[in-house]
Order: sequence, then structure tokens, then C-alpha cells
Amino acid sequence: MTFTIGITIFIFLVTMTVIFLRPGGINEAWPATIGAGIILLTGIVSWADITDIISKIGGASITIISTIVMAVILESFGFFHWAAARLAALSKGSGYRLYWNIQLLCFLMTLLFNNDGSILITTPILILLLKNLRLHPRQMIPYLLSGALIATASSTPIGVSNIVNLIALKIIDMSLYMHTAMMLVPGTLGLMFMSGLMFFLLKRKLPKRLPSISYDLEEVFFTKQFHPLKKKDSVETKRKRTLFMMKILLFVFVMRCLLFVASYLAIPIQYVAILGSVVLLIWRWYHLRTNPIDILKKTPWQILIFAFSMYVIIYGLHNIGLTELLIGIFEPIVNQGLFYASFIMGGLITLLSNIFNNHPALMIGTIALTEMNLDPVTLKTIYLANIIGSDMGSLLLPIGTLASLIWMYILRKNHIKIQWKDYLKVSLIAVPITTVVTLFLLYFWVQLVFI
Repeated sequence: MTFTIGITIFIFLVTMTVIFLRPGGINEAWPATIGAGIILLTGIVSWADITDIISKIGGASITIISTIVMAVILESFGFFHWAAARLAALSKGSGYRLYWNIQLLCFLMTLLFNNDGSILITTPILILLLKNLRLHPRQMIPYLLSGALIATASSTPIGVSNIVNLIALKIIDMSLYMHTAMMLVPGTLGLMFMSGLMFFLLKRKLPKRLPSISYDLEEVFFTKQFHPLKKKDSVETKRKRTLFMMKILLFVFVMRCLLFVASYLAIPIQYVAILGSVVLLIWRWYHLRTNPIDILKKTPWQILIFAFSMYVIIYGLHNIGLTELLIGIFEPIVNQGLFYASFIMGGLITLLSNIFNNHPALMIGTIALTEMNLDPVTLKTIYLANIIGSDMGSLLLPIGTLASLIWMYILRKNHIKIQWKDYLKVSLIAVPITTVVTLFLLYFWVQLVFI
């Protein structure tokens, strides 16, 4: 038994270290898969456990992949380039207004898709936008950093914007509808507070006025990326393009709403997500005559492998007694009252997320909660406190979430240098305060509406 405990903990620590360091730019799915493979070979996780794991992560994985497919399809329509050009136009030369427009874009992209997809798509687009605005690399960092933080944290209000949240919902046996009813208001208010606090911290580094440009950004984006525009038709083309993009945005919004309707009616939400992806694929083929095969190449299927492998490793930790240990420590704390329990458990997941990443932290915390025999409202509230710690508190360090790791990799790939001190100057103030404020908001919202 001592050997089993030792090997499981060793595999977990080595796996997380390789995921953090990403030597040679290795995809995080590889170390997770190798670690899970060793766990399976040693018999720490049985084949019966594998069946249970698949039942828990299957629907969540399909839903997330389907939303990423929708994002890839929108990218092929030029939606994100159009959105970036609209950002610049709406900013009207104001660096401060550009900050708030970027915040809004990143918030909406995460709500409409998911946090990893939002980072993968909006970060390159923001880099392209900021470079076309001729900003110095040091002037880009406040926009990129605040955008990444709000994009990642924006998975808090609705559970469907983060794969680990969806998996945890399955474990806790909580509907997406109920998650949103309890978390949308406090989560959104918390994000608004976070945006305001980051603006206060970054205001001196933001340019008051953006450099004037003598060309049309929208035309530049679409000429380079899609097709040349004839000058005499450019105004009419822009109007048609805007109308087309608004139709697509409306469709995505309706499909997003249908996810919550399906959850309320106890219909598996992955069916709705798949339907939305298929309709968009057909729509794309009709307009662009694009072979759907390219979606297979562009979709990050490794997310499925990563989620499955991490859950195998977490199940191994559960099987060697980690969950029982956590229950023994925290059950007396939880029983002291909802207010106290929410802050302690939210703080615990924040700590674990920044040490081990939020995927394993939230999974371990959620499994432990299910075995504490709590009443439904207490169970759901403390679980949502865990979500705040996992989605917001985890941003204290740039290694706390998979999305922030992806963000740093994209910046390095585009030769934009950001040091830990740049990140920590913002995160060490904005993240803890926002996490505490959002935990307060959650507690009072639950007291006001659900108790």
C-alpha cells in the first residue's frame, strides 16, 4: 500500500511539473497521457473506474469540443478579424476605450464558447490588432494581460464555458441551469469588479490616445486573410459583412441559450452543442464551399485526451485515500456554517489551483464534497465557492490554469516577452480581492434567492 501511495503521488507531481514547464513546447496532453497510462498499468485505477470516468467526462468533453468547432467555423468566416476591426473602430482613438472594448470582447467570447477557445482565438487577434495600431510591445502587455485574465475568469458565471466545470457538474449532479441561476449574477458582478480594479492598476500604462492610422483596419484584415476588396464596393461590402456576422452571432447566442433550456428539461446538452456545430458546418459549406475535413485538423482533439488522462490520475489519488484525508480535515470546517465553509473551501481550491493547476484541484475538491453528506443547498453553494477558487483564484499565478499556460505559449510564439513580475503586479492585487468579493456576492445571492 505504501508503494501504491508513493508511486501515485510521484506520477502526479511529475506530470504537473512537465505540464507547467512544457519543455520544447510539448502539448500538455502528452505528460497527462503518460501519467495516466502508468496509473492504469499499476492497477491503481481499475477498468470499472474507467467506465465511471468515461460516463462523467464524456458529455462535458463532447460539449466543449462542439463549441470549439463552432469557434473554428466562425474563424473561417472571418468573424474574429471583423470583431477586432470593430473594436478598433469603436475605440475612436482612445486607449482607455480600447481597454474596455477588449474586456467586453474577451468576456463575450468565453461566454459564447469557452475559456480555452477564447484564449486560443482572441489572443492572436488582439496581437494582430495591437500591432496594426503600431503600439510598442510594452504598451501591448496591459491589454493582452487584462484580456487574458478576464477571458479565463469569465468561465465562472456559466458552467458550460470550462470543461473542468462541466465535469464537476456531472460529479456533483447539478444541472447547468441551476449552476447559472446561482452563479450568473454574483459571477458577472465579480467580473465587472475585476475589470474595474485592473483598469485602476493599469491605467498609467495604457496610452490615452492611440496612434492615428491612415488605413482601414477592417479592409487590411480581410484583404490579407480572405479576399481583396474592390475600392468602389468596400462600403457596401462592409455593410453586407456586418449583417452576415450579426446573423452568425445571433445563431450562436440562440444555440447557447438552448443549452440551458436543454439542461432545464433534463436533455443532455451535448446533443444541442453537436446540432449547433453541424448547422454551422452546413452554413459554412453553403457560403464558402469549404470542405469540412479542415475542421478535423484545426480542432484541438487533445483536450479530450487531456481531460480523460487527468481524471484517471485524480481517480488514482482518490483511490489511495486523498479524498478521505481531505474530508477528515475539512468536514468539521464545513459543518460550522455556510459562510465560513464557502470562504474556507474557496480559499483551499485557490491554493491548490495555484500549486497544482485548477483541473486536478477542482476535481479533488468536488469528489470530496460529494462524500460529506451535505444538504443540497449547502452542497451546491460550497461547490460554487470551489468554482470561484478554480476559475478566478487560480489566476494568482500564470500556471494556475490551462488557459493561462496556453496564453503564455502564444505570446512566446509571437515573440512578445512578458515576465512573471509583469503578471504578478496585477494578479497579486486583482485576483485575491476579486475572489473574496465574488465569494461574498455568492453567499448573499444564495441567502437572498435560494434560502
